[in-house]
Amino acid sequence: MKKLLLGGFYASLLFSLMACDKDKSAPKEEETIQAESTEAIQKVLGSGINFDNFDLSVRPQDNFYDYVNGNWIKNTEIPSDRTSVGAFYDLRDKSQEDVKGIIESLVKQEGLTPGSDEQKVADLYRSFMDVSRLDQLGVTPIKVELDKIAAISHTNELIEYFAHSQIIGSESPLNFYVDVDAKDSSRYVSSIWQGGLSLPDRDYYINDAPHFEKIRQAFVKHVEKMYVLAGFDEPKKSAEKVMMLETKLASSQWNVVDNRNSTKTYNLYKVTQLSTLTSDFNWGTYFKAIGVPTVADVVINQPSYIQGLDKLIKSVDLSTWKSYLQWQLLSSMAGELNTALDDEHFAFFGGILNGQEEQKPRWKRGVDTVNSQLGEVVGKVYVKRYFSPAAKTRMQELVENLREAYGDSIKELTWMTDTTKAAAQEKLAQFTAKIGYPNKWKNYDGLRIKPDDLVGNKIRASEFEHQDEIGKLGGPIRKWEWFMTPQTVNAYYNPSMNEIVFPAAILQPPFFNMQADDAVNYGGIGAVIGHEMGHGFDDQGAKFDGQGNMRDWWTEQDLAQFTQRGKALIAQYNGYSIFEGLNVNGQLTLGENIGDLSGLTIAYKAYQKSLKGLQAPVIDGLTGDQRFFIGFAQIWRAKIKEASMRKYAATDPHSPAEFRCIGALSNMPAFYQVYGVKPGDKMYIAPENRVKIW
Repeated sequence: MKKLLLGGFYASLLFSLMACDKDKSAPKEEETIQAESTEAIQKVLGSGINFDNFDLSVRPQDNFYDYVNGNWIKNTEIPSDRTSVGAFYDLRDKSQEDVKGIIESLVKQEGLTPGSDEQKVADLYRSFMDVSRLDQLGVTPIKVELDKIAAISHTNELIEYFAHSQIIGSESPLNFYVDVDAKDSSRYVSSIWQGGLSLPDRDYYINDAPHFEKIRQAFVKHVEKMYVLAGFDEPKKSAEKVMMLETKLASSQWNVVDNRNSTKTYNLYKVTQLSTLTSDFNWGTYFKAIGVPTVADVVINQPSYIQGLDKLIKSVDLSTWKSYLQWQLLSSMAGELNTALDDEHFAFFGGILNGQEEQKPRWKRGVDTVNSQLGEVVGKVYVKRYFSPAAKTRMQELVENLREAYGDSIKELTWMTDTTKAAAQEKLAQFTAKIGYPNKWKNYDGLRIKPDDLVGNKIRASEFEHQDEIGKLGGPIRKWEWFMTPQTVNAYYNPSMNEIVFPAAILQPPFFNMQADDAVNYGGIGAVIGHEMGHGFDDQGAKFDGQGNMRDWWTEQDLAQFTQRGKALIAQYNGYSIFEGLNVNGQLTLGENIGDLSGLTIAYKAYQKSLKGLQAPVIDGLTGDQRFFIGFAQIWRAKIKEASMRKYAATDPHSPAEFRCIGALSNMPAFYQVYGVKPGDKMYIAPENRVKIW
């Protein structure tokens, strides 16, 4: 869970369409461009550029994102079972189809060996697709757990169930996990993160804005309806109890900006010191129940939240806590129960919260379930079918080219002293790049999957993952471990291992095109590689050295300069309006914005180096530099529903796609030169105000 919180993803891309003279790069007038480009825009050309997506009514100097993607945005409807579409999502659809083929080929096979990986995949999918059985069972599959909750009679049993709830895959006020110690990367350490909320973030409970108030009202009605469908007593009263308690939990929680601050969230306590935080919470009971009875120390990410939870355990009666745990179990398992509960769960979390009109087809959700619980089993077959050794080799070359360009950029920095430059170069040299798939696959031998027990499968898979997690304590660091499957369309940087990771599924067009010229690939996957490298030097990643230890390796002078540049980027993104009254949160998105700007800058340098002093060919009427910037803009093509975007803006550390594109480009001197951006153009930023970090 925490793996995607610390760094980058962990966690996680025009100008004119015309032939230019070799000594000229400024765009021609729009009408000329349109005349010369009409024929080319009718098809996808060998350059790796989709000209059908361009909107020639938009000046590239005003909004390069709309210029490259505007026609697609105008003509694309978001399907009723989706909240968003775009380059990332198209590839995710393809990955789902590919994995579906793998799964269905196993489902068709007879006599699969019991306990084999193949049997587990086939039977997990069967158990999810057997809707008629799920409808017959109703809430019976969770009755054992409901009885456990009903039997809670004192505080220690409540604390035990907090631990048990997480282990079986339900929500808990405490999220326990094991991670590499941020200040000692040679060991694993137990850690606890705030939890227990049904809504996406604390603001959904305590923000007085009308948007949040409407969601709160709908949430209480949803909880009540779920109680009715499950046949539970006192549905209205119980729903009000749940809302009251979750609001109290939210009031003690940290906000999204503080939660991404790796310095603030690293608070190492000896277990014997935890009594300084709490008076009524029995830590011995909790650690025994979570499976680490002899743990000596623990990182408490949000100490003030733990203090607030301690007070709630004392002040909130057991009946309210039991209603809350009953709700969390029902909500967590709704997708594995009968149709009525599943549909109502979707109606709120998919519809009201995200604007999705209808559920994804059952088979897609079944594929998601297999990917979630048996991801690397499927991943082994996926890479054999869909990822070539040639693609891995070319990616390795790109990574090394980007690393070399990053090194050159560090040398050229005028604002950084030689002392800090040397430390930065050392960290860069120690980056580990993982490409495509793990060298060592996860072993699922201890996991039992049955064709007629979907809830049981989910619980056993969660228990299996938990045992694997706590099994890390006291052992060697698993350098081979991946936190995304090969069939995942994404990438990440892991600061505690100083590694950049690129799953096989993202290494496809428009990000990576084996049939395209280098320019579009450097603008696409090159910028992604540079982005993940950039996380090693963003506002949080820069706190970690090459060994993955959080320590001060900056001079005071350089850190002040770095911080000042970050403030300028915050101000720039704060100025981008998503909707009327809603702007990008520049502080929340700072790390990702540094990654985007760094990635684009370094990818461009790497592309220039790859030319070895030669002139890039003109392909489809475009220079190499033009194709590079188009390649970058293409990968951010996206469209998202308003409800989902509002949630995204409130909780996600990434800026919306449009601003990821134009925000980085607006700081790039080369972009200004290639496309003739001048004062008065909407993307123009005065030279003295442009941000350059790496």
